Amino acid sequence: MKLFRMLGRSVRDAFKSVFRNFSLSLASISCITITLIIVAISILASFNVENFTKEIEKDMTIVVFVDNKVEEDQVKTIEKKIKKMANVESYVFKGKETVKEEMQKESDIFNTIMQDWDSESNPLKDTFQVKVKDIEKISKTANKIKKIEGVAVVRYGEGMVDQMVTAFKSIEKVAYGIVIALVVVTVFLIINTIKLTIFSRKREISIMRLVGASNFTIKTPFIVEGMILGLIGAIVPVCLVLFGYLAFYNHFDGYLFSELIQLIKPEPFIYLVSLMVVGIGMLVGMIGSASAVRKYLKV
Repeated sequence: MKLFRMLGRSVRDAFKSVFRNFSLSLASISCITITLIIVAISILASFNVENFTKEIEKDMTIVVFVDNKVEEDQVKTIEKKIKKMANVESYVFKGKETVKEEMQKESDIFNTIMQDWDSESNPLKDTFQVKVKDIEKISKTANKIKKIEGVAVVRYGEGMVDQMVTAFKSIEKVAYGIVIALVVVTVFLIINTIKLTIFSRKREISIMRLVGASNFTIKTPFIVEGMILGLIGAIVPVCLVLFGYLAFYNHFDGYLFSELIQLIKPEPFIYLVSLMVVGIGMLVGMIGSASAVRKYLKV
C-alpha cells in the first residue's frame, strides 16, 4: 500500500510539475513531437520497404529453358539437379505444349500464329520456373543452373533484380538508422530540458533530502514526468500515422508507381505503428528523465 501511495503521489507531483514549469514542458513536448513525427515516417517507410522486398522475393523466378535436343530422361536429370540445390525453394516444370497453350490464352495474336503448330513444329522450349529461398543468392543459383548439361538459357532479370534488391536493402538500413539516431537525439533533448527543470527545483529537492526522502522518492516524479511528456508529445505523431497513412494509402490505391510496389494495408498496421510511437515517446521520456536525475542531481 505504501508503494502505491508513493507512486500515486509521484504521478500527482509529475502532473503538477508539467503545468508549473509549462514553458519548459512545452519545449520538451515540441521537441518530442517533431522528432516522433520523423520517427513515425521513418518506421512507416522502413516497414513498407521491407514489405516491397518480401513481395519481390515471393514473385522473383528463375526461368530455365531446356534445349530442344534434350531427351525426356535428360530432362528428369536436369530436374533432379535443380531440386538438390540448397537455395531452390520450389520449381514448376512446363512442357513446350503447355507454354504454347498459355501464350495462346494471353493474346489473340499469339493464338493466330501458334494455332497451326504441332508438337514437331513447335519451336518453344520446355521450361523450369524456379523460386529461390534467398534472393541475394539468385545470381549464384542461376549460374549453377546454367552449367547443367542440357540447359539452353537461364533468365531472371539480371542486373535489374540485383540493383533493385540492393537499393531496397540500403533504403531499409538508412530508415532504421534514422529511427535509432532520432531516438538518441530525443533522449538527449529531454535530458537537457529536464536538467533545467531540476535546476529550477534545486531548493525543493534539497529540502526533500534534508527531511530524509529516499533516492526513489526524489527520482520517481521526474521519471513519471518524462513519461507524461513523451505521451503528450506522441499525440500528434499518432494522429499523423492513423489519418495520414490511411489518406496516403487511399490516394495511391494501395501501391506506388506500379502494382509491383504494394503498400501495407492500413489495418492493423497503423495501430501497431501507433503503439510503437507511443511506446518510444514514453520510453525515451523516462530514459531522458532518469539520466538527467542520475547525472545532474547526484542522488
